[in-house]
Amino acid sequence: MFRAFGGWLREADGGELGNDTWAIVTADGDVRFHTKRHAPAEEWTWVFAHLLLHLGFGHADPRACAPKDVDGEHPDPAYHAACCLVVERFLRTLKIGRCPWPLPDALPENDEVTLSEQWRRLGVPAAYRPLAGPDFRIGSAKLAEDMDFQRSFAVGVADAATHALDRAGEPRTPVEGHVKGPWDTALRWFMSSYPLLGALAAGMTIVSDVELTRDWAISIAAVSAEAGEIYVNPLAQLSEEEWRFVLAHEMLHAALRHGERCGMREPYLWNVACDYVINGWLVEMGVGEMPEGLLFDQSLTGMSAEGVYDRVATDLRRLRKLATLRGRGLGDVLDRPPRRAGGHVDLDEYYRNALCTGLAYHQSSGRGLLPAGLEQEIRALDQPPLPWDARLARWFDEHFQPEEKRRSYARASRRQASSPDIPRPGRVRPEEIVRRATFGVVLDTSGSMDVTLLGKALGAIASYATARDVPRARVVFCDAAAYDAGYLPVEDIAGKVRVRGRGGTELQPGIRLLEQAGDFPPDGPILVITDGECDVLRIRREHAFLVPQGASLPFRPRGPVFFVK
Repeated sequence: MFRAFGGWLREADGGELGNDTWAIVTADGDVRFHTKRHAPAEEWTWVFAHLLLHLGFGHADPRACAPKDVDGEHPDPAYHAACCLVVERFLRTLKIGRCPWPLPDALPENDEVTLSEQWRRLGVPAAYRPLAGPDFRIGSAKLAEDMDFQRSFAVGVADAATHALDRAGEPRTPVEGHVKGPWDTALRWFMSSYPLLGALAAGMTIVSDVELTRDWAISIAAVSAEAGEIYVNPLAQLSEEEWRFVLAHEMLHAALRHGERCGMREPYLWNVACDYVINGWLVEMGVGEMPEGLLFDQSLTGMSAEGVYDRVATDLRRLRKLATLRGRGLGDVLDRPPRRAGGHVDLDEYYRNALCTGLAYHQSSGRGLLPAGLEQEIRALDQPPLPWDARLARWFDEHFQPEEKRRSYARASRRQASSPDIPRPGRVRPEEIVRRATFGVVLDTSGSMDVTLLGKALGAIASYATARDVPRARVVFCDAAAYDAGYLPVEDIAGKVRVRGRGGTELQPGIRLLEQAGDFPPDGPILVITDGECDVLRIRREHAFLVPQGASLPFRPRGPVFFVK
């Protein structure tokens, strides 16, 4: 119940508190206690709960006080005693701590306004005078509006009641800490009235947990595509229309796989670029109402997230001051879920199917036109890129054609024995000497290379070369120096190659060795296998790179790059 306040416990400065004052709570939620006051733990528990309840009941909010109840930042003694009595009544129902002073068993049932008026005329009764000491301060109206402790306390009470019911029986909510709110109504609206995102909304879970949003510094909302969860801050003051905009924003982040598409870009700047694009789409489609302060620029309309990133990355000082739905300097696309996600699901396939199905329903039901950029990205998701080994096979097809089989009557076919009266030609290789196709392999054998990467890459190369009748390949090992292994049978590349060096990484000498070798064809392509931690390469013939997934080369490659998973 009290977690929602988020205040701090601090020692009071010298002379700040009188000898009779145990502690005070400030208007911004901080509790300051007297360091020389000694008492049992249950009495201190009562004191701290008493102070926080003043905030939760709005006693420190000047908007709820009459002018005669306030003397600067201190409450009027009669008003203060009445507020303390109301708090004590509530604490007795909770059975939290023990009051340090003896109070009557039967307490008045009137509210604080009625009691303060009565005690201001007649004086505070002697039995309740110990409650009249200063223990809370009244802040400004602006501070009270920003902090809104009454709403925080309401959320805390709802959380406490939910947890109590969960412990007593079956959980009432699918997610621990979930509080019903306008975001749930907004999510149901997508499932019933907006087919483009309806399938996504049906598979997403909203988590509205005050403690979680505080731990992860989530101002309004964030999303984890891996967990399929949208984390909303229940203390955010947004209308249902604004929650529609926020939920659509986060669902598109997850479905378009913005977290995985970041690559080697700066994550926060990439998140900002994606926010500009998504917000532009949602404004154009009229989905909900954009909350104040979100990233939107009309001049970026029609640009892709990659194009916006290239433009906005030039002004880093200004961009650091911009805020996403999570907050300033923080991305609302979480790289890992705040809680452990269960189940085993192909996320790419799930989000692709949800968006493509939603697009088909949207268009078939005549819901209107969509931004061209959004429709283009959804259709691109429907045609995912080829895996690295399929692209490598296509590269071999471009450079090597299987040898054409020839038949000759000079050699009888094996089927001749079944019908000796019918002559059939057999398959023969041409007798003339023909220069066979080959390719070069420059292999990074430095200490940073992963054995798994070597096995996958060399195995794929050997299998595709064998399928295209390439008998041998020229292999060069490179680390601190280049080691020429000569022409090796392709079937030996995968399992019988002996890695010779484990020093630094200098690949350019190996490239130069192949380009200058007299026995290597001038049109022979080169495959470079590296982890990306290498020198800058200059290759003057057809070439390609095999690097591990997530790595990058320290230069702009001119040939294709196959990312090995």
